[in-house]
Amino acid sequence: MECVAPGRPLQAVWRDALPRPGPGQVRIRVAACGVCRTDLHLVDGDLAHPGRPVVPGHEVVGRVAEVGAGVSGLAVGDRVGVPWLGWTCGTCEHCVAGRENLCPHAKFTGWQLDGGYAEQVVADARYVFKLPERYRDDEAAPLLCAGLIGYRAYAMAGDAQRLGLYGFGAAAHLIAQVAVAQEREVYAFTRPGDEPAQRLARELGAVWAGSSDDVLPTLLDAALIFAPVGALVPTALRAVRPGGTVVCAGIHMSDIPSFPYAILWGERRLVSVANLTRADGDAFMKLADEIPLRVHTVPYALADANRALDDLRAGRFAGAAVLHPA
Repeated sequence: MECVAPGRPLQAVWRDALPRPGPGQVRIRVAACGVCRTDLHLVDGDLAHPGRPVVPGHEVVGRVAEVGAGVSGLAVGDRVGVPWLGWTCGTCEHCVAGRENLCPHAKFTGWQLDGGYAEQVVADARYVFKLPERYRDDEAAPLLCAGLIGYRAYAMAGDAQRLGLYGFGAAAHLIAQVAVAQEREVYAFTRPGDEPAQRLARELGAVWAGSSDDVLPTLLDAALIFAPVGALVPTALRAVRPGGTVVCAGIHMSDIPSFPYAILWGERRLVSVANLTRADGDAFMKLADEIPLRVHTVPYALADANRALDDLRAGRFAGAAVLHPA
């Protein structure tokens, strides 16, 4: 399923032959691919289109079907996952300092590189992960972005005991379970009237779930904003205590409105999360193997990718949508 241009539905495309992995690459037979809000931003034109048709999808789970020259540590039949970060230069100041997520030359799966809305995908072998066996293919797919970005945002919150999650979708429903397992209090904020998401939050251990415009009786230590809504930034700043942290976890967000300095003052911090590193992936997969996460998924056929994106845009489901090629 290919994005030809922003604002247009994805098009079904058949190739004449299987893609062949080059040196350092593997070809993967796709079993499942999660549908991420970043895919929606690409299709809707919020992210710059790469200027050529591109296959979205960066929560890819499948089996290695072919190994290119020079690849070590992977063999045909291995189950692997392909995340958002698909390639970095390895030589810039950010890569050398261990911040490859900030590499100015980076290429991203499903954006500059063809992704997993397909039956087969080719990926750089250095940027794929082996996955915990305890998760089915559809359960493992959301771990590769919702889980990883959620984990990086969660880590930026430090040792926050009272944690607010704004936008209770794919990422929040995973990281909420990690926080609960680590004996932290989770407060889930959803769209007004989104009872299914609020109910899911409570089922997963949130001590409170309600609308994003509700006022809590206590101040938060940190807030993670997963919804791409800039207006939530001043809302979250008002909800955290002095010294608290607000983390913007999306790759795209609508403009942040002006706000009084008083709600930032008191050494509150406002930070963003940019992409992920392979170290994040290794750390989160280890954590996901130790904590039995309940991954709430909604299945769609690959051919129904446009419907899945539309349902995500409209907020018609709680949890994570996952495409299946067959």
